[in-house]
Amino acid sequence: MLPAPSPDALAHSQRVTAHLRSLVEAAGGWIPFSRYMEAALYAPGLGYYAAGAMKFGAAGDFVTAPEMTSLFGRTLAHVIAPVLAQTGGEVLELGAGSGRLAVDVLGELERLGTLPAHYCILEVSADLRARQQETLARELPHLRERVQWLDALPVHFSGVIFGNEVLDALPVERVNWTENGPLVHGVTLDGDGFAWQDRPIDDPLLRVRAHALNLAPGYLTEINLAAEALIGSLAHSLDRGLILMIDYGFGASEYYHPQRHMGTLRVHHRHHALDDPFYLPGLCDLTAHVDFSAVARAGEGAGLELAGYTGQANFLLESGLTELLMQTPPTDAAAYLPQANAVQRLVSPAEMGELFKVIGFTRGDIAAPAGFARGDRRHSL
Repeated sequence: MLPAPSPDALAHSQRVTAHLRSLVEAAGGWIPFSRYMEAALYAPGLGYYAAGAMKFGAAGDFVTAPEMTSLFGRTLAHVIAPVLAQTGGEVLELGAGSGRLAVDVLGELERLGTLPAHYCILEVSADLRARQQETLARELPHLRERVQWLDALPVHFSGVIFGNEVLDALPVERVNWTENGPLVHGVTLDGDGFAWQDRPIDDPLLRVRAHALNLAPGYLTEINLAAEALIGSLAHSLDRGLILMIDYGFGASEYYHPQRHMGTLRVHHRHHALDDPFYLPGLCDLTAHVDFSAVARAGEGAGLELAGYTGQANFLLESGLTELLMQTPPTDAAAYLPQANAVQRLVSPAEMGELFKVIGFTRGDIAAPAGFARGDRRHSL
């Protein structure tokens, strides 16, 4: 049973719905799903990530790895530190959520003696930016001056760029394969709500990508052109260093498997997973799994070197997660057991360990992270 929204939350969703309807009407009665998803998530003051509702943790709609345990961010710090030593560069986190991951990474970098001059955060949500500033001011007041919030990617950057659950939140195109070929799956009005409607594909890049997939009639799925564009932009910005992206998804052969013929689009609301993206707009997170084959092609096509691709469990364990856990004595059950339970969720194939993947790119003479040394699956892309 889904929890009923409060009167204030329902009123907010109605405002978001009115905004979305106005977009559809202004476009002549139809918009591609990517436009709907972008507005539902990011419309200033209205979208899911742009308004003030709690999103992360037990009181929110989903739990991310940094909210589960500081060991996730501390392990990433051990991946980041050698690159900072090689480049003398900085750190850029994309979409920093509550700011918890930044706190854990910075804290561990300080312990390792490899603090960068600046820890940069690129955050499009003013609401989340404010929360991140509060978190860092509270948790690491002595390092607060090292943190900078950016409105755009820097023109030149050396060091480490990373994002956890960023690519899945980018607006996706939906494509429906029919007897007459692929059609773009878009949004039209239906009474007080919305409905799906197919149209011919006008975007030449989307048309090429859809025809290249050559899927059977009746297959409906997502193509994330925005994720590929982001990787290209990161490549353009990075002079020397490492790009690391962590997210849930598959290589193309799994992503477009016949059994996944209804796509991967999901709606998250109060720890429930739904299939209807038109449910309570503004109160729900909309996500799609990542096609890591497309991400790899985008990076290599932009001149980056693919450093590796593997499951989250393998990457974290090879990067020292277990050793960090054992710094808490198992005899201290009150401290150790919650950490051990969180680690189990991070690495268990039945939880996040296998569904989540890590992909890395380098530019310049940068050693690939140790997390890719064994269990690298780039051959599967």
